[in-house]
Amino acid sequence: MSSVASAPVRVRFCPSPTGNPHVGLVRTALFNWAFARRNQGTLVFRIEDTDAARDSEESYEQLLDAMRWLGFDWDEGPEVGGPHAPYRQSQRMDLYRDVAQKLLDGGYAYHCYCSAEELDERREAARAAGRPSGYDGHCRELTAEQVAAYEAEGRKPIVRFRMPDTTITFDDLVRGELTFTPENVPDYGIVRANGAPLYTLVNPVDDALMEITHVLRGEDLLSSTPRQVALYGALIELGIAKAVPRFGHLPYVMGEGNKKLSKRDPQASLNLYREQGFLPEGLLNYLSLLGWSLSADRDVFSIEEMVAAFDLKDVNPNPARFDLKKCEAINGDHIRLLDPKEFAARCEPWLRAPFAPWAPEDFDEAKWAAIAPHAQTRLRVLSEITSNVDFLFLPEPVFDEASWNKAMKEGSDALLRTAREKLEAADWSSAESLKEAVLAAGEAHGLKLGKAQAPVRVAVTGRTVGLPLFESLEVLGKDATLARIDAALAKLAA
Repeated sequence: MSSVASAPVRVRFCPSPTGNPHVGLVRTALFNWAFARRNQGTLVFRIEDTDAARDSEESYEQLLDAMRWLGFDWDEGPEVGGPHAPYRQSQRMDLYRDVAQKLLDGGYAYHCYCSAEELDERREAARAAGRPSGYDGHCRELTAEQVAAYEAEGRKPIVRFRMPDTTITFDDLVRGELTFTPENVPDYGIVRANGAPLYTLVNPVDDALMEITHVLRGEDLLSSTPRQVALYGALIELGIAKAVPRFGHLPYVMGEGNKKLSKRDPQASLNLYREQGFLPEGLLNYLSLLGWSLSADRDVFSIEEMVAAFDLKDVNPNPARFDLKKCEAINGDHIRLLDPKEFAARCEPWLRAPFAPWAPEDFDEAKWAAIAPHAQTRLRVLSEITSNVDFLFLPEPVFDEASWNKAMKEGSDALLRTAREKLEAADWSSAESLKEAVLAAGEAHGLKLGKAQAPVRVAVTGRTVGLPLFESLEVLGKDATLARIDAALAKLAA
């Protein structure tokens, strides 16, 4: 068969609009996009929406929105158009029917009248006899009389592709040379009995008509590849395809318990990461590490750096485990790489309704501008900003009772009274002065700064951890800080 090795790179990303996009899908899109951009190629964005029972327009819109949010651009596809339009399979049914008929006419496919019950019985018998349990070719060579008898019974046939009785070998771009023997790749269905084309037909037909040169997809689809290679041979002989694309099967993304991450796993949903405030660049950086790396000693890099270095020979075929903590850590690194004004702007959704627990009129732009640089050094995800700065905009802190009990030990009331006196006399234009005040209060009670500041932090912010304390006090202001210490003393007294 002819090769596409020297042809201009054309890759495709072809999700089905079923449910929310998931991170495994995003990883596949990322590798295809990076490969296209690295090779000055074309990315075709195609929608595989032939399953009317599962596909939805809402999911279709979510896919487009996700691609835009992630920063992916595409050269052909929805909203862009292109020479191979339309790019939604539901609008290409006439093409598939035409190809299916040509395969039947050319002897590359045949009608199969076997019922589901008959197939199950023969599979069980094959297993019992220790033979391969795939389709046994029962309808491969039906006589006209047999066809007439099945038709008289009212049976509606599916269309099966006739696999060649030869070994199929191809060079996987990730896994090297792979070989499949005929007994392990039986004839397979390409059109349902109701005339609806199956994925096994429409996917390679679209790849052929759109002249895709490289197919980069998940390892879970590897078993279907020898079928598609054989189908390509038929399509080339029929003049429908020009060449067989190169295949590269990307490693599994594993979730908890080293099981393949499925769409049903909570941590798989892209929407979850958007709602939590992951940056697109942080999430993509981490997902790129699920099967690829820029270098052995560097995990944090820009998408531009990834594109410049991306090479399929560096993709690891072994399964990659999704580690949420590492994903958060890398996202935090990208937050710190943002320009301060850009960071402040990206936090905006979590500082407004419905995420913010304070009234809109209580949000103070000047306080936010003052505290933002300190917040930028601490966050892992943008949604954490709400709980980190709520003490600035709420009338009183939201006390975490566990934090209160942890910080307010015996003698905390005396320490707070001393800290109040020192803070009242401090220079409130300097966070360092406020630190010296609390340090002095601690020394008066035989405590180091770490122990001394814990009750002050909980009294003022409600929590034992958060943004740098003395910078926080400076932004909150003297009157509010002292009032909150007074309220904590009253709470302790009660």
